[in-house]
Amino acid sequence: MTIQAQNYELGKVTIAELKEKVHPKDSSAPAAILFKKGRTYFGYNKDVGFYANHVCEVKIKIYKKEGLSWADQKVRFYIGYEKLNEDRLEFSEAVTYNLENGNIVKTKLDNQGTFKNKINQYWKEKTITLPNVKVGSVIEYKYVLRSENLGKFPDFDIQFNIPVDYFYYKTQIPEFYIYKPILIGGIPLETESKFTNGSQSFDNAYSQTSSFSYKQIETFYTGKDVPALKEEPYINNLENYRGSIQQELERVRLPDQPIKDYSLTWEGVAKTIFKDDSFGKQLNQASLFTDDLNKLLPNVEDKNERLNLIFTYVKNRMNWNEINSCYTEKGVEKAYKDQTGNVAEINFILINMLRAAGIEANPVLVSTIQNGLPVYPTRTGFNYVIAAAEIDGKRILLDASHKLTAPNILPLNVLNWKGRLIKKDGASEEIELDPIILSKEIYSLIVKIHPDGKMNGQGRIQHTDYDAYSFRVENNAKSEDAYLEKFENRLGGLSVSNYKIENQKSNLDQSVIETFSFDSSSRSDIIEGKIFVNPLLFFTQSKNPFNQEKRQMPVYFGYKNLEKFNFNIEIPQGYTVESLPKPVRIASEDKKMSFILNFSATENKIQIVSQKEINSSIFAAEDYRMIKEFFQKMIVSQNEKIILKKI
Repeated sequence: MTIQAQNYELGKVTIAELKEKVHPKDSSAPAAILFKKGRTYFGYNKDVGFYANHVCEVKIKIYKKEGLSWADQKVRFYIGYEKLNEDRLEFSEAVTYNLENGNIVKTKLDNQGTFKNKINQYWKEKTITLPNVKVGSVIEYKYVLRSENLGKFPDFDIQFNIPVDYFYYKTQIPEFYIYKPILIGGIPLETESKFTNGSQSFDNAYSQTSSFSYKQIETFYTGKDVPALKEEPYINNLENYRGSIQQELERVRLPDQPIKDYSLTWEGVAKTIFKDDSFGKQLNQASLFTDDLNKLLPNVEDKNERLNLIFTYVKNRMNWNEINSCYTEKGVEKAYKDQTGNVAEINFILINMLRAAGIEANPVLVSTIQNGLPVYPTRTGFNYVIAAAEIDGKRILLDASHKLTAPNILPLNVLNWKGRLIKKDGASEEIELDPIILSKEIYSLIVKIHPDGKMNGQGRIQHTDYDAYSFRVENNAKSEDAYLEKFENRLGGLSVSNYKIENQKSNLDQSVIETFSFDSSSRSDIIEGKIFVNPLLFFTQSKNPFNQEKRQMPVYFGYKNLEKFNFNIEIPQGYTVESLPKPVRIASEDKKMSFILNFSATENKIQIVSQKEINSSIFAAEDYRMIKEFFQKMIVSQNEKIILKKI
C-alpha cells in the first residue's frame, strides 16, 4: 500500500493548509476535498437482526469566494420503506478552522446548525451550515447513517465538481452477505480484500447481553488526486459519469435459513414491477372508459385515426402533477376523475383506452436521463413509464403526460438507454428508445446583395420531428415579440418582418414552418471596392463548441439530426463573381457525421447548398478528437469568403 490511511484524521489542521492560496494541481478550483473517508460496518439487535452503519468523514479547503457554498452540507436518507424502520442520520464534529494573527482558531457548530427537510414521501434531507466560513477556511464534519436497508448501500461518491486529494472507503461485511462492488467513472484506485474476525453483542429477549462471532470480509478502496467533474458541452447527465463506489447485494446465506438470491435480471425486475397492485392491476381498467370512448369515436374505423383521437383526448384532459413514477399513486380511476395524475396514471389511462378501442397497447418502463443509466438490474433502475401501441406491425411510442408530444416524439429526457416493454402476462422485452428517423432543420433563403454590402430577402425554416418538438418546448411560452428579438440577435442583428409560423401550437405531428422577410445592414465587408461574403451568411458558425484538449465523457447530441441550407443569392448589378470557396466534403470514418458545402454561379446568381448530418445521438469519449476535428474543418470552410468584384 502506498498511502497510509492514518495520516488523514479529523481535528488535525495545519497552518500550512490554512495558508494555502490555490489548489496545487488545479489553480481554478474554488475549493477542494482534502480527504473523504468512509466506513460501512454492520450492527445487530434482536428485533431487526443485522443493520448497516455508514460513517463518513470529510475535510474541505475553501480557496475562493465561489467555494463558500461548500459550507452548506446536505445528506439525503430514505424514509419510504414498507417493512423497515426509516434510516437515521446524525452529523457530528462539524468545525471551521481559520488563521487569525498567525493562530489557528476553531469554531464548532452547535446543534442549531442542523435542520431536517422532507423532500417527498420517500426521502428526507439533513442540512448543516458550518459557521464562520471564509476564503482560506478549512472545514470538517462527520456523519453516521444507520440503515436497515441491506439491499442497497448509499453510493460512496469519490468525484465532485471540485478536486478530491484523497479518499478511503472501507467495508466490513459479515460472511452471510455477498455484495458485488460496482465502480463508476473509471477513477484509478487501489483495492484489497481479506477475511477477518467479526462479532456482535446485543441484548436478548431476557435483557441479558448475548454475543456471537463470525468471519467477515474487509475491503478497502483508496485513491488520490481525483480531478473535478466539469460540465462539458453536449452532455446528457453529468451524474452518469461521477466517480463512485456502489455495492449491490447479490446473495444472503444466514445460518439455518435458505439462501436468498438477489441478483436480478431486467426481466425479473419487470416481473416484480408488473405484479405490484399499483402497476399490473391498473392496466385492467378498460371498462371505466367505455362511455367516453363511444362519444369520442363514433363511426371511426381506422385504427391510426382512433389512436390519434384518443392520444389527443388524454393529453388535453389530463394534467401531469410533475411526479415521475412507474407506479400509480391514487390509481387510474381517481386520476381520471380528478384530471390530474403522475406519469404512470396518465399513460395507464392512455393504454386502457387504446385497449378498449381494439388497439394493442403495452407499458414501457424507462429510466429518464436525470435518473441515470441503470448499471445493473434494480427496481429503482426505472422511474418512468410510457405507452407502446402496435398497428399493422408498426410500433408507436406515446407519452400523454406532456402536452407537446406527438406519436413517436417523446420528451427528450426519456430518450435514454433502452426501455423494457411489458406484455399482459408480465413477460417483457427490451426495446430501442433512440429515434430511427433523422430530425431536420431546413433553411431556404432568397437573398439580394446591394452594392453597399447590405442584404435583404425572404426566408423559410422547416423544423421536423424532434427539432419541431424542441422548438415548441423552448418557445411556446414566449410571446412572438420576445421570440423575434432573440431570433434577430442570434442572427447578428437582422431586422425581421412579415413573420408567420405554422403548426406551432396545433398539428403537433407536423413540421413547424417559419416564413419571414429580412434586412441586414452588416453582413459583408467591402475592401478596395470588392464585396466579401460569408457562404452561410448570418448562419455562419465561428466558434468550435468542442475546445477542450481531452474529454472524460461521451458526447451527447440527443437525437439524430440533419441541418440543411439552400441559398439563392442575387449579386448587385455591375458586379461579377471573382472567386468562390472550394466545395467541401467531410465525413467521419464510420459515416456517422458528414458535412458538404457546394457552390454554383450563373450570371448574377449564386447557389449555395450546405448539409450537416449527425447520424448517432451519442458518441463515446474516444471519438472526441474526431468530433473536434470534424467541427473545426466545418467551421473553417464556412468562414472562407465569396468575393465579388466590379465589372
